[in-house]
Amino acid sequence: MAGSSSHITILTLNVNGLNAPIKRHRLANWIKSQDPSVCCIQETHLTRRDIHRLKIKGWRKIYQANGEQKKAGVAILVSDKTDFKPSKIKRDKEGHYIMVKGSIQQEELTILNIYAPNTGAPRFIKQVLRDLQRDLDSHTIIMGDFNTPLSTLDRSTRQKVNKDIQELNSSLQQADLIDIYRTLHPKSTEYTFFSAPHRTYS
Repeated sequence: MAGSSSHITILTLNVNGLNAPIKRHRLANWIKSQDPSVCCIQETHLTRRDIHRLKIKGWRKIYQANGEQKKAGVAILVSDKTDFKPSKIKRDKEGHYIMVKGSIQQEELTILNIYAPNTGAPRFIKQVLRDLQRDLDSHTIIMGDFNTPLSTLDRSTRQKVNKDIQELNSSLQQADLIDIYRTLHPKSTEYTFFSAPHRTYS
């Protein structure tokens, strides 16, 4: 980070449910092997009554947003090795996003972890940006599972970007937010998800 002699690493992962003990065990092992400063996970499928289930040794700072049902669910985990002091937390009551503001290595940082619904994702993300606009600044990192491609390169079928996505991209630009992956890899076509019904990668 600027002005700091150290750096932080942040990972994001859609875990597709953590109710099974074996999945929580595998997640814990994966996080420990990657050893990031911060890990954001989506689709925990944990309810508000289940928050105690997400425990990882060496990761006591765990911030979660969960709904009443076993769907959605997001979490931000901060390593005990990382000097993080939270100052503000905002949670979506249905578990679709969590925002944590604070300082990390004595520098201001806002982390927003989003799991957008499968339908209406661009509009949902735009609404989140509107709702949190006073909290988002130049020290903001947004990550998660947006459930929507931001450019034609983000889907194997090269599907055209529709009006909703165009408006979302416009909102991101107005907020001075950039897609860091696409900025660093402007022509790359790497995917993390395969849709069997649509036979597409995204």
